[in-house]
Amino acid sequence: MAAGDLKADSLWVKCLNCNEIIYRKEVEKQLYVCPKCSYHFRISASEWINLLADPETFFEMDKEITSIDVLNFKDKISYQKKLEESERNAKTGEAIVTGRCRIESTPVFMGIFEFSFMGGSMGSAVGEKITRLFEKGAEELTPVIIISSSGGARMQEGIFALMQMSKTTAALRIMKSKKVPYISVLSDPTTGGVAASFAYLGDVIISEPKALIGFAGKRVIEDTIKQKLPADFQRAEFALQHGMIDMIVERKNLKKSLAQILHFIYS
Repeated sequence: MAAGDLKADSLWVKCLNCNEIIYRKEVEKQLYVCPKCSYHFRISASEWINLLADPETFFEMDKEITSIDVLNFKDKISYQKKLEESERNAKTGEAIVTGRCRIESTPVFMGIFEFSFMGGSMGSAVGEKITRLFEKGAEELTPVIIISSSGGARMQEGIFALMQMSKTTAALRIMKSKKVPYISVLSDPTTGGVAASFAYLGDVIISEPKALIGFAGKRVIEDTIKQKLPADFQRAEFALQHGMIDMIVERKNLKKSLAQILHFIYS
């Protein structure tokens, strides 16, 4: 599967940060990181699995859980058609893929958001899959890792989507009561209801460089408080300086860093 914000059929790509035109294979060789400015392109769930999981150890769970149009929501196209279109484009049935795997031989449960499926938005199906992930972690006393990339709660499901914030948080609290570790990895972007719930509740919170992370958008906040915000506001580096995350890790070092944290926990 192609990286999340790169066109699959293009030989050249434009960096969204420095605007350089780069040969696609050069970007792929760098794990979809710009060789000029180190901008981290969004990548698909399958790319994340290839990057982090030990070979042939990832087994998907709850693949059958997908969204339904409970509110009969209509915009320019119906919600049901939007779901079908997203499934074709993302080549996955929902905005998160969950499963079990090993990271340098340590067993973990892992959830990976698929941003190309409706902006990685969280509806009832996403919330249920995350809840089950935490429940399995609590049941088997096995660490959980979630790679977030989301625009927030899915507006087409209204209050049903917003309820997933408390539902996932409650499941995570039960898992934490059993002292099971949870590592949250924030990639660009992690915003809205996802940021305001489980994404910011990790025992260890890691972000990719320059990732956009926060709740409301910068423009909305500026309009509300009538103040100009810093240029790097809601970027990973700003969050690290203000104690909101624990570390920033480049993609090429992420698996090693996760393995070190897991080994430290079990040593």
